[in-house]
Amino acid sequence: QVQLVESGGGLVQTGGSLRLSCAASGRAFAIYAMTWFRQAPGKEREFVAAIRWTARTTDYADSVKGRFTISRDNANNAVYLQMNSLKPEDTAVYYCAALSGWRPNLMRDDYNYWGQGTQVTVSS
Repeated sequence: QVQLVESGGGLVQTGGSLRLSCAASGRAFAIYAMTWFRQAPGKEREFVAAIRWTARTTDYADSVKGRFTISRDNANNAVYLQMNSLKPEDTAVYYCAALSGWRPNLMRDDYNYWGQGTQVTVSS
């Protein structure tokens, strides 16, 4: 089992920045990739960004490319999402997820482990 705990959400004005953190514990050595998803009220959960744990390669949703950066800290089993130039449409609950097995497409949301989510609100 892997436990995930997110932190760092909050309220920010348009154009501001936030940094989300996700700490993994338990069988963190078995993680292949960690990913951020988000879900806005009345909308489906959507992929935001992913990082492969060993290779450090990353994927981003088109809507956040150039504004968000995902990174990881192997020593602390943590993944981060630096969010800059935030827009009201970025308002959502952000979830950290971990995948324990290889697969080429990290954008599907059928992950093994999920955090509880952290609210990000961007005011206009």
